Amino acid sequence: MSEREHLTYSQFGDAVIDLAHQIKKSDFKPEIVLSIARGGFFLGAALGYALGVKNSFTMSVEFYTGIDERLPMPVVLPPVPNKVDLNGATVLIADDVADSGETLRLVEEFWRGTVKETRTAVLYEKPRSVVKPDYVWRKTDKWIEFPWSTGMPIN
Repeated sequence: MSEREHLTYSQFGDAVIDLAHQIKKSDFKPEIVLSIARGGFFLGAALGYALGVKNSFTMSVEFYTGIDERLPMPVVLPPVPNKVDLNGATVLIADDVADSGETLRLVEEFWRGTVKETRTAVLYEKPRSVVKPDYVWRKTDKWIEFPWSTGMPIN
């Protein structure tokens, strides 16, 4: 995969404002922003501030293991969330990208029957995604380089 989309921190700020406006315009009022870790941490926190939602939650899911390399299916990592924590809540699920859409699908299915309503917000949506996110900043078929994940971990 040679073509890449490069997101800057400045563009990220613009994306958050755009997504927050989309959410407000739709009259969706989340009580909780659930970030899918790790890529969704940044978007979830920023949307929480932009929308004035103080309650946040994190769910760790592993799927991608490298550039265009993934596990056969996404896996919820421990600690597995306790469903009672979000019982009856209206939840905005935030992630960086809906690539295959399998991670979003897993998270939505995990909470189905527990929460009152979920909607999803992503920075990027890929054409092959099996889930159509409710709020999308951009669509692309390129590999995305996020400013928080392009460097190597510090050892």
